[in-house]
Amino acid sequence: MEQRNLRKERTGIVTGDKMQKTITVAVRTRYQHKIYGKFMTKTKKYIAHDEEDTCKLGDVVRIAETRPMSKRKKWRLVEIIERAK
Repeated sequence: MEQRNLRKERTGIVTGDKMQKTITVAVRTRYQHKIYGKFMTKTKKYIAHDEEDTCKLGDVVRIAETRPMSKRKKWRLVEIIERAK
């Protein structure tokens, strides 16, 4: 049996759900500046596939890397960690 490579996973907040079966997820990462030592945040947006169209704005979700589904959509929804209040 062939063994699949490990897939990258990210956790972020849904910032867009207007497209059909597609969500926009903002992933925030904290890192320390190399010279000054100050902690900084970087935000990157990912376009992810949501097959059942269950995610809403503000949900905390986990996404995983997958095959390219369109020009910008290369991630898929794994689970909804926390629903928006």
